[in-house]
Amino acid sequence: MSASRPLTVVPVPAHGAEDVLVVDGLVYTGTEDGSIFLLRPDGSRIDRVGQTGGRPLGLELLPDGRLLVADADRGLLALDPYDGGIETLVTSVSGRRMRFCNNAAVAANGDIWFSDSSTVHGIAHWKKDFVEDTRTGRLLVRRVTGLVEVVLDGLAFANGVALAADESYVAVAETGARTVVRHWLTGPRAGARDLLAEDLPGYPDNISRGSDGLVWVSIASPTDRVVERLHRLPAKLRRQVSRIPDALQPQPKRTARVQAYDDVGRLVHDLHGDGSAYHMVTGVREHDGQVWLGSLAEPAVASMSVTGA
Repeated sequence: MSASRPLTVVPVPAHGAEDVLVVDGLVYTGTEDGSIFLLRPDGSRIDRVGQTGGRPLGLELLPDGRLLVADADRGLLALDPYDGGIETLVTSVSGRRMRFCNNAAVAANGDIWFSDSSTVHGIAHWKKDFVEDTRTGRLLVRRVTGLVEVVLDGLAFANGVALAADESYVAVAETGARTVVRHWLTGPRAGARDLLAEDLPGYPDNISRGSDGLVWVSIASPTDRVVERLHRLPAKLRRQVSRIPDALQPQPKRTARVQAYDDVGRLVHDLHGDGSAYHMVTGVREHDGQVWLGSLAEPAVASMSVTGA
């Protein structure tokens, strides 16, 4: 089922275009310098529409037309792409500041489902959290009233978030466990937890619901046997390993891969591009048969066709 697709790479003015959002045929992305960019798909025009002052990761569209930004440093923000104005929505949970706001999905009623990857390490030390396998990630929801609730905790680096097309469930990627966890919102299983996908071929990052109704999953790096062995060690030893110089720690392998799953967890698409041209895919967004990619490691976004046509 795995299929190779040619990649079109569109440079942006700053490094680390981590996520992508497609609105009216135009593409938004956020970079490590705090910028939010809006670009035409062919790269003929790129405009900076905002500056968060932090590290923007996940991007979504709010019902009022503003951009929802999951900023790793500043929390959950609403940014007006016309004047750059920013409203802070969530910075802390139960009186404790979030360490690593990561990704989000917006329900039709305005509820915002979002992830906090770790209560131990922030984005500057994401590799430490990954190696230590702290399992302190959380899935949260901000109700339209402003109330914030912890829905799931104990997650292995909570990452991408997506809602089912009918909003019967919310899904959150567990990067460290290589799973996509599903929390049921309606129906006979409401309140229950299961897995939409497990034993993924690599470490998932952002996820999103495409215009095709499927849940798209970015695979940032293939499964690493060293990392898998580290996760089986006692916590004390994992912490010791995380303290060795970064250059000696396990590194993400070059790949450009995304997958798509239906609501019963069936793998529908498994697409990959040239990892030497673009790699560490951390953002994915399917829109009208085109898949847009973001990357924590690239000064660019990229796209590929679902069908290869």
